[in-house]
Amino acid sequence: MRNLISFMHMSLDGYVAGPNGEMNWIQFDQELFDHVGRRLSDGDSAMYGRITWQMMENYWPDAAKKPNATQHDIEHSQWYNRIRKLVLSRTMKDAEWPHTTFLGDDIARQIRSIKQQAGPDIMLFGSPTATHALMDMDLVDGFWLFVNPVILGRGISLFSPVKDQIRLRLLPATRQFDCGVTELNYAVDRST
Repeated sequence: MRNLISFMHMSLDGYVAGPNGEMNWIQFDQELFDHVGRRLSDGDSAMYGRITWQMMENYWPDAAKKPNATQHDIEHSQWYNRIRKLVLSRTMKDAEWPHTTFLGDDIARQIRSIKQQAGPDIMLFGSPTATHALMDMDLVDGFWLFVNPVILGRGISLFSPVKDQIRLRLLPATRQFDCGVTELNYAVDRST
């Protein structure tokens, strides 16, 4: 059985973007890129909300071919082009993008079916609106969070609004990076 893990950068006060969607506060360096790349290399599926997928699709398919492509751009572009992309959208259907499946009707049933298949965890990238909806449907199994050393004060919250309390269990894979970011890994605790 696969787990659905929400992957997010967030501020210390729980925001994943500024009030107008700004993400220029996110810290990263090669150490962080390498770490994320190693963890993602075994994956075969990624999930996105429509807006996040459109942003990704506008950049990553050809990022490796750009003249100023970094090693990270090359590796992530290759990964992005290889994996199966699951896109949550009620408006996009029957599109002909490679390795892309649009989930629009009866999303909960479709995701539960995908999670029953054998394979590695499915990473849900960004997409705070989609994450909120999937949390409300009890489909998110964990959180892979990169807490940035900044307090935004306002913006798009990862955890608000949440319909019901969600209990979490901290996993041992916690790490601090030289750029000031702290990685936290949590599993949703459904034991109670």
